[in-house]
Amino acid sequence: MSLEEDLRARLTASMKAKDLRTANVIRMINTKVMERRTAASFKGEVDDEVVRDVIAAYKKSLEKAREEFAAVGERGVEPIAELDFEIGFCEQFLPQQMGDDEARAAVVEALAGMGGAVDPKSAGRVVGAVMKKHKGRVDAARIKQLVDEALKPPAGPT
Repeated sequence: MSLEEDLRARLTASMKAKDLRTANVIRMINTKVMERRTAASFKGEVDDEVVRDVIAAYKKSLEKAREEFAAVGERGVEPIAELDFEIGFCEQFLPQQMGDDEARAAVVEALAGMGGAVDPKSAGRVVGAVMKKHKGRVDAARIKQLVDEALKPPAGPT
C-alpha cells in the first residue's frame, strides 16, 4: 500500500471514529500533497518519496510555529499541545532521525571524502554532501553546527 493510500485509509478510519484531530492533520497533509501535485514546476508521479518530502516540510513548518507559540508564553500553551500532536503524527511517516554520534560520524566521513583539506568557507559543500547521503534523516541546521565545530581551528595560546 502506498503512503497516499495509507493516509486515505487513516482519514476514513479517523472520520468514522470521530477523531477530528487526526482527520484534520491528514486533510492538511493531503492538501499539501495536492499543492505539490498541481504546482507548475512539478513533473512526474506522486510517489512515497514525494509524500514523505511534503510531510517533512509540513513538520518543519509546525516546529517553527511551535517555537513561535512557545515564545509568547502562557497564551501559547494550548496551540503548542495541538502542534505537538501534529508533529508526532507526521513523525510516524518519516525516517528515524540520526543521533548526535551518528551525525558526527557522517560529518567526519564527508570531510574525509573531500580530502580532509576543507576550509570553513566550504562548509556548505560538506553540509550538502551529508544531507544528500542521509536525506531525510538529518537536520541541516544541526549538521551545519557539527561541520562548523569540526572545521573550527584548534584554540591555541593567545
